[in-house]
Formats: sequence, C-alpha cells, structure tokens
Amino acid sequence: MSASIRLQNLTVAYDRHAAVHHVSGVFEPGSMTAIVGPNGAGKSTLLKALLGEKAVASGSVDWGGLPLSAVGYLPQVAEIDRSFPLSVGDTVLLGAWRQSGAFGRVSREMRERGRAALASVGLDGFGPRPIGALSSGQFRRVLFARLMLQEAEVIILDEPFAAIDARTTDDLLALLEAWHKQSRTIIAVLHDFEQVRAHFPQTLIIARELIAWGDTPTAMSAENLLRARAMSQNWDDVEEICDDAHRHVA
Repeated sequence: MSASIRLQNLTVAYDRHAAVHHVSGVFEPGSMTAIVGPNGAGKSTLLKALLGEKAVASGSVDWGGLPLSAVGYLPQVAEIDRSFPLSVGDTVLLGAWRQSGAFGRVSREMRERGRAALASVGLDGFGPRPIGALSSGQFRRVLFARLMLQEAEVIILDEPFAAIDARTTDDLLALLEAWHKQSRTIIAVLHDFEQVRAHFPQTLIIARELIAWGDTPTAMSAENLLRARAMSQNWDDVEEICDDAHRHVA
C-alpha cells in the first residue's frame, strides 16, 4: 500500500501571484479523493505541485518515500498532442515503460497485456488505429488502458471525464472504483458534483485557499460550496503572494 501524501502549508504561485495558498492536509493511503472548486481555483495547479511539475513558493509536499515513478498521471486531454503519429497500441504500451525502460524492448507478454487492457476498456481490436482518428471518448479510454499497464500505486487525474459521453464516463468510473478496491490512492479534479457525491468518498474543496477536506457529505455542504463561490468573486489577480511565501520564492 502507498504512503500518505502530506501537504504542509503549500503555496504555489505564477509570477508571484498565488494560485494555491497555504493548503495543508493528507491524502491517506488507498483513499479516493475528488478535488473541486470554481474555475481558476488552483485545482490543476495543485496537481502539478504534487507531481513536481510546478515549483512551490512555500510549504512542502511529502510523499512519504514513495517514488514518483509509482504515480500514474492523466493530464487534461487538451494538453496532449494527438498529431504525433502513434498507434493506439503503442500509446497504451507507453504505460509499461517502468518494466521495459525508456528504450527497452517490448516483450510479447507486454503486448498481450496491452491488448487485454484495450479490451477491458471496450476497444478490442483498436491497437493499429492512429490516435488522431479516435473520438474524445475513445481516446480517454486509451489513456485509462495506458494507466492499467502502469500499475501505479497512486493515480492522479485532471478532469478525466470532461467532454465525453455518459457511457464512457460510467465505464471509466467503474474502473476507478475497481482500482480503489485494490487500495490504490486516487486523486481526481472533477466538475460534476453528482459524480463526486456518488463515487468519491473524500473531497477537497479549494478556492485558491482550502475550503474543506474530508468525507464528501460533510465537505460538500451547501455552506462550503457557497463559501468557495464567494471567495472566487473576490480574487485579486494582481495582488502578490504574502510575505511568508515571498521569502521562499527563488
């Protein structure tokens, strides 16, 4: 089982303007947590800070010794270049890089696992197709198949169900719940509150600052959601981060 992921007074800034401000809390091992909040609340920025893709201005992220190679990440689809001439099968096999190495030979067993992963997400026989020819829902299924090969202890997803059909969403939610039952830690940025209430036991609400973090029924109270919305209406995008964080910015 993976270690706890601890955030301690975490502040992340763009051009000295705080996007995430003094967030503290713990993603427990095997937890399944939704991150929600208004547009511009810092949800994706928080994920990038967790992954080390965005430097922190102050505070820390402690993975408890777990290497980032044990983390599977699905970014927003808009961040992925689908013009590169990759087949569906090769895209899925990128999830096996830990076993094969960056330039290692892909074994027959890995290819069989790739085909099985595609079949499990409803894309049996899609291996030879170019990824550029897929619909949004089909491509999202491919990315989940790639995560299956990665066998990550922690799975981080940024808006995994945006702009896809209801059937694909239901199938992929079922896959997330299966991973949760395997005691993997799952963290996902979501916008659909009904999805959060129905499928995610834990919720973190952020509006640049932490609003609530805990059991979903408590965290997703009307009071907390209204507070997040009210804070978003008072954001000052030209105000610099506080002096405490300033001292930690290089």
